[in-house]
Formats: sequence, C-alpha cells, structure tokens
Amino acid sequence: MTTGNIISVEALKALHQPGKRLLGLDLGTKTIGLAISDGLLTIASAFHTIRRTKFSRDVAELLEIAAKEGVFGLVIGLPLNMDGSEGPRVQATRAFVRNLAAHTDLPVLLWDERLSTVAAERAMLEADLSRKKRAEKIDAAAASIILQGVLERLRQL
Repeated sequence: MTTGNIISVEALKALHQPGKRLLGLDLGTKTIGLAISDGLLTIASAFHTIRRTKFSRDVAELLEIAAKEGVFGLVIGLPLNMDGSEGPRVQATRAFVRNLAAHTDLPVLLWDERLSTVAAERAMLEADLSRKKRAEKIDAAAASIILQGVLERLRQL
C-alpha cells in the first residue's frame, strides 16, 4: 500500500536495483542518526549524525548524502510506545515525512524502532566505549539497528 512516499516493505524490495542502497534514519529532536546498507542489502552500518538546525538545511544534507551514496529508499524509525500506540514522537516523525515528501520522490518505509536506542546503548557498553564516544555515536548506531531489522525482513520475502 502506498500513501505518498510511504511504502510497504514488499514495495521497497520490488524497487531495489543491484548496487543501490538504503539509508536508515533515527530521528531525534537534536540529531538525525544515519545508517547505510550495502548494495546487496545484507548489512547496515552506522554512517553519520546530522546535527539538526533548520528543516531545510537538515533535508538538504540528508538528500545530498542520499544522492552521493546511491540510495534508492529511506527507512525511518517510527517511535511507537511500548504498547504499540502512537504518541507525540510518532506524530513528529509523520510530520517530518510529510514535509520531506515535498523535497524528494525517494520512497519511505516507516519501521517500528522500539528499543533500538536501548539495543545500541547496550552494544556500545559491551564494546567498552566511553560515555563521550557513546553520546557521539548513539543515534547512528540506533539507525543501524533499525535498518538491519528491515534488511532481515527483506531477506525473508
């Protein structure tokens, strides 16, 4: 089912062309964590963190990265509440996606991101990263966990 740029995981798989990649986003109030897949859609890697300033600047940086990296679609974490309900953060994410649609035709898959930041924090603690290093990398690491979940689902289709 398609609503504007928002598509299903099945539709996303159908759009993939060899060598093209996905860009995963973990939207925060101050930053946007980015992760990128390989061209075979097997592995997600933490990539970059955008320090949010103004929507137009954030989107310009995001789309510049997408073009440079050969991205065919965006995976954006949907911050559902633990009970599956939608709160204010989900509404902010949906608003971001609506505004983004005015700037790009890239398809967007919204993906349940519950516990992605917790998992990223745990992985970085296990890697014995300092608090400062964890703070610098948490958003991109969370984006990679979100994107890896999508890649695993794509393999099942």
